[in-house]
Formats: sequence, C-alpha cells, structure tokens
Amino acid sequence: MHLDTGSCQSPTSVTADTLSAPTRPESLSCSFTLPATPRSPGIARAATRTVLRAHDLAEVTDAAVQVVGELAACACLFSPRAELYVSLRYRYDALRVTLYDGHPPHADARLGAICVLSRRVSLRVLDGVVRDCRGDWGIGGDREPCGGTRMWAVLPRAGACGYPGERSPHE
Repeated sequence: MHLDTGSCQSPTSVTADTLSAPTRPESLSCSFTLPATPRSPGIARAATRTVLRAHDLAEVTDAAVQVVGELAACACLFSPRAELYVSLRYRYDALRVTLYDGHPPHADARLGAICVLSRRVSLRVLDGVVRDCRGDWGIGGDREPCGGTRMWAVLPRAGACGYPGERSPHE
C-alpha cells in the first residue's frame, strides 16, 4: 500500500512545539465509534488515556479510564448491534462520558425495568468509582437517533483527581 502524503498539504504551518503542546481541557469534545466486541473496552480505555493526556487532563485518567472501560464492557454485553458510540466532553470542571449502544427500548415496561436493573448490577464497579469522585451516572435519558440505550457518567475534576484516594477502614 502506498500513501501519497504529498497531495494532502496542510494549509497552515504547524511546528513541533504546536503538536506537543497540550490543548485546554475546555476544548475536549471527542467522539468515536467502536465495534461491540470483547476488545473494544480496552481500545476505549487506551483512546481515553491518549485524549485526556492531549487535553491536559492526565490527573483524571485513572477514574476516567475505569469509567469508560466499565461502560464499554456493559454496552458490549447488552448491545445486539455491531457498534457502540463513546463521547468524552469536558465542561464546567467535569468530564462527561456518554456511551450509546444498540439495545432498543423494551415494549413491556417490566422487561425494560429488568433490563435496566441488569445493567445497574453489571455497573457496580462504575458506581463505586463515580461515588468516590463525587460524581453522578445513569442509564437512559436522551435516546440515540436510531434507537438504543444511553449510559453516562459525570466526573468532577476535583473528585477524579483524588481517585483512587485513601479510604477509611469504615468505608
């Protein structure tokens, strides 16, 4: 395979300093789609690490990578479709992680409640991480345009910076 790099010249002059300089956290707005396969949670974690480092948010990496991995694993478990969608945003001093999978809503309300409960049970580790970071998380809310299920977590920077923090013996 030959890649012709000469035909795609950048209209701006980019220096090595520009490429290595971190971007402001507030500019973080990154989305990507992954196959719903067992390898995808690892890929999502690696991509999250890279994106956070590039946006000067390395101190929230431990918590964020755990959250992204848990959400991606849950999505892969429940999604009947071939893809899942991951979104990372940083707004109002908090990292917002959103993940859509292809699991459609249930017509029967009881089946829907059982399905959400099954997801919540599978996200016990995520619940602990988000609680340690003094954040919030949920399932549902805005729907993907093509149907599917939305899962999300909000990690305040101050809380995520201290993760994993020291725990008292009573926790």
